[in-house]
Amino acid sequence: MLTGLRILAIPLMVLCYYLPQPISTIGAAVVFIVAAVTDWFDGWVARRMGQTSQFGAFLDPVADKLLVTVALILLMHRMDNVFITLAGMVVIGREIVISALREWMAQLGKRASVAVSGIAKVKTGVQMTAIPILLWYPSWPAVEEIRLLGLFLLALAVILTLWSMVLYFRAFLSTLEEGADGPAS
Repeated sequence: MLTGLRILAIPLMVLCYYLPQPISTIGAAVVFIVAAVTDWFDGWVARRMGQTSQFGAFLDPVADKLLVTVALILLMHRMDNVFITLAGMVVIGREIVISALREWMAQLGKRASVAVSGIAKVKTGVQMTAIPILLWYPSWPAVEEIRLLGLFLLALAVILTLWSMVLYFRAFLSTLEEGADGPAS
């Protein structure tokens, strides 16, 4: 249920973003933060109450990817900054590639080989910290340190994004080699 609400929060974030300043950036950042906290809370409650489901395990990362992707598109549009654009391309591109890779592995019956890694969870946490800082920043243009913190965290998120993608590809290639040669002894 909370995952569905998180997805419904995305259009609200977009609407807030296009309101007049400073309401726009503050509103978009607050909606993003609430959605990110809801993501954490939803997972915590589901595990604690033993109410995890296959559908929830599927939909939760989809909601995360939609939230992050839309927020990055908003940032790329408003900030008109080559670093933000390149970072957005890397993060969004990785999400598309890894989603396709997971789908393919699922068709081969090997989805567990590309399960969510610890690095990917840290990457998501760093993204969900960097993005609201950058969304909020135009409301505090005099505080350059805030923008620099957001950019630093986004750079860290890009590094973690690439690192997690390499780990997924290594797992993928290992699974393919195992399938071609039979199980390793």
